[in-house]
Amino acid sequence: MPASHLLLALAVVFVWGTNFVVIKLGLHELPPFLFAAMRFLLSAVPLVFLLKRPAVPWSKLAAFGVLLGVGQFGLLFLAMQHDISPGLASLVIQSQVFFTIGLARWQRGERLRREQGVALALALAGIAVIAVHVTGVPGAAVTATGLALVLGAALGWAGANTVARSVGRVDVLAFMAWSSLFAVPPLFALSAAVEGPALMSQALTEASWVAWAAVLWQAVGNTLFGYGVWNWLLARHPAAVVTPSALLVPVFGMGAASLLAGETLPAWKLLAAALVMTGLAINLFGDRLLQLLRGRPG
Repeated sequence: MPASHLLLALAVVFVWGTNFVVIKLGLHELPPFLFAAMRFLLSAVPLVFLLKRPAVPWSKLAAFGVLLGVGQFGLLFLAMQHDISPGLASLVIQSQVFFTIGLARWQRGERLRREQGVALALALAGIAVIAVHVTGVPGAAVTATGLALVLGAALGWAGANTVARSVGRVDVLAFMAWSSLFAVPPLFALSAAVEGPALMSQALTEASWVAWAAVLWQAVGNTLFGYGVWNWLLARHPAAVVTPSALLVPVFGMGAASLLAGETLPAWKLLAAALVMTGLAINLFGDRLLQLLRGRPG
């Protein structure tokens, strides 16, 4: 990978990792479902008036938009409001890798390879370390509700990944913009039902420039730049070259949460991070490592 492309990949994972602190800033002033709705509204408008709809069935645009918008970010924002810290959220959400593998193998009726089983066991051990430290106190590092919601968000992301893989190569910017349209109505409906019209109106009228900057960053930085550049890189390089850089997302996430949000990093958090990230690394590199050990270059 040329140095310029490597820098782009690092820029994307830096944006994705530090974005968890930005999300927390937005949640100080905007309720979670409204925040998510505004994020996807700005991801869609005005691009849907400028970009031709990609050659993708409406059903798949809708499925991707709802899974990503409501399934991933709706649940993630709800969890991060009171029930999980930004650093831990950036780590737990990476379980989407194993949900994605599970969904793909369920569809094809395949078994896990040995190295994938080891990787999954390590990641589950890391989640178990976090689960041991859950509390029932909102605002703590993690509550049982927060852990469950972020795991649900990871499952939503995995479902969106499965839909994205099924559509093949498309104009990713157009795909993100048009699919975002389908996330907006259910998120606004959830906001009205759960948060209430009065709170929605108050939040929108009283939000400071910090909150609106967080919304804009979600739409432009995280969604359009992040996903757009990532898929541009995947179209030009093998996935095995691009995807390892995603291991840095929780590193940037936990580092930014510690430096910018004052999140502490006790030994149990570092142990959980080491287990989950080792599992992710084995999932990425395990097959090639086995080939090298057997004397067959991969």
